[in-house]
Parts: sequence; C-alpha cells; structure tokens
Amino acid sequence: MSSLVAASGPTTLWYLTRATGVVALLLLTAAVVLGVLSSIRWRSERLPRFLVGGLHRNVTLLAIAFVVVHVVTTVADGYAPVGLKDALIPFLSPYRPVWLGLGAVAFDLLLALVVTSFLRARLGYRMWRAVHWLAYASWPVALLHSFGTGSDARFSWMAFVGFACFALVTVSVLVRVGRSSAAPAPRVAAAAVTLVVPLLIFVWYRGGPQRKGWAARAGTPVALLRRAAAGSSTASLASAASLPSGSFDARLAGHATNSAPRSDGLITVDIETRVRGRVHGKLRLTLWGVPTQDGGVAMTASDVAFAAAGTNSAYTGRVVSLDGNRVAAQLTNASGAHADLTLDLRIDSSTDAVSGSLHGTAAR
Repeated sequence: MSSLVAASGPTTLWYLTRATGVVALLLLTAAVVLGVLSSIRWRSERLPRFLVGGLHRNVTLLAIAFVVVHVVTTVADGYAPVGLKDALIPFLSPYRPVWLGLGAVAFDLLLALVVTSFLRARLGYRMWRAVHWLAYASWPVALLHSFGTGSDARFSWMAFVGFACFALVTVSVLVRVGRSSAAPAPRVAAAAVTLVVPLLIFVWYRGGPQRKGWAARAGTPVALLRRAAAGSSTASLASAASLPSGSFDARLAGHATNSAPRSDGLITVDIETRVRGRVHGKLRLTLWGVPTQDGGVAMTASDVAFAAAGTNSAYTGRVVSLDGNRVAAQLTNASGAHADLTLDLRIDSSTDAVSGSLHGTAAR
C-alpha cells in the first residue's frame, strides 16, 4: 500500500441518520394506524372518511421520504461499513447483517408500494391491493430493525417510542378485529396474536438490545467495537485521565493488514503501531474504502484509537483529512479531553511494516 486517499463525511450525517430513522418509524406507525382506520370506514364529524384516506396517503409518502433520507445518510456517513447494496439487498452486510437486513426488507417493501402505485392502472386493483397490504409488513420489520441495529435502542426514551408505536398499532388492530364480520374463532385467534406478539417482542428486547454486549451479539464488526475495548485496556495504566495539555512528538512503528475485497468491492486497512517518545502507548487506525490503482485505498469510513500510557481513558475518534500518507485525526476521551493527531506514515509494500512520526496537540 503506497498511499492513502480520501476524505471523510461530516459527523452531522450520523445524527441525521439517527433522527430520520426515529421520525420515519413514527410516520410509518401513523400511516399504519390511519390505514387500519380507513379499512373499517372510520370517520368522525370533524374528520370525514375521505380525509382519513387522504391523510393516510400523504403520511405514507412523507414516511417514505424520511426512509430514503435515512438510507442515504447512513451510506454517505460511513460511520459503519454500510453500502448502498446493503441497503437494498437484505442480510449481506458485514455490519449487523440480520438487523440491518430487516431494514433493507422494510425499504424494499416501501419501494414496491411506490412502484406499484405508479403502475396501478396497468396492474389492476387486485394486484395493487395485494402489494399495498403486503407493504404493511414493513412496519413491524422496521420496528425490529430500529431495536436491533439502532444506536439508541438501549436508551429508555427509544424503548418508550418503540413500544408506544406498538401500543397504537395494537389498539387499532384490535378495533379492526372487533368490528370484523368474521366468525368468532378467527377473531379471537387474531386478537390473541395481536396481544401476544408485542409481549414476545418486549421479552426479546429486555434480553437482547437492552442488555450490555448487544452490539457484539448483533454482529457489529470488531473494528467498531475496539473503541470500548481500548478504554478497558488502559484501565491498569496510571491514574491520570487525560494527556497533558500542549503539543508532543513521537515515533511510530507497527504493521498494516489489508483485507480481501468484499462483495461490494470495499476493503479494510488496519494499522497497529506502538508510539514512542515524549508520549508513548498504542495507536490503531482502521480505514474502510475502495482500493485504488496505485495500491492505496479511497477511504469511506475510519476509526482511530489511541491508548496513551499515563492515562486511564483511551482517546477515540476518526480521520478528518488525508493527504497521501499524511493522516489527520481528531479524538476525544471519556473525560471530554481533545487530541488532534497528525501521522506521517511510511508503509513498506513488501512487508506491510509501518514506520513514521506523530505530532499531537492535547487540550482538556
């Protein structure tokens, strides 16, 4: 590997991804509830039935728009190694394949709803109606996706949002079953299933996403888990929480590991080095990206961890710029201290040995 090429996306994309995901879930919930109300010909004096149907259609379109933004920002941000292919083809992503795959299934169902709506005149009412009802399946699938792969799933506010959505849909379905003209036995069975499924999801949530260690069990790549591991690996060092304020210089020595290209063409470059000088410790740099013709990689995502001796809280962050083999990274630790690092790397392409220098500036 002779050079590194790229730029990283702004961190605001990651927050936009999380926000649009939550809003999309709320809008999908509203669309499902309105769809159920429309199916039982519900109306009130202030809200006639035709307005319920129109509101259902508009809320669904708005939900789809937020889902599209959620997908685009997830791919563009690069915090996790998720490509556009992973957002469309379920269960192939290296990042939480099952739970991200459920998101892809929900997205594909919504896309099918949009496409068939445009072709409704050619498909006929029955075919369009069948696909329309199938699209309702995108809601529970999206809810499981948000619990299984969402970074906010373990927080109480997200649990409240998710199960509040579940409660609204459950009540609307029970109302639909209660007004059905079907025989009593099928209605009782449908009501039982409607009540049991949320209970099973709640039990799964308490034993899965809400418990520590879910990120690893869900299939998060090891490189993304090293931030937490780096913090625990420095717990036995000296009691100082942060690096001393000011600039420092050090030497680097280590090795680089390149993974084979994945199905989407992306590779992983993992650089581990020892830092020697005024400040010493261990530094790990992980890059994801597309291989270039000169043997380098055009970065799409990054992860940097610096466990400095004399601290008990690792600095973690991401690459903010690359110029050839010069890497600039911004890091923070658990105490909120900041460190800006500039790495000048020399990589032997025959042995993958890494050497070079580091210039850092720390601030509390």
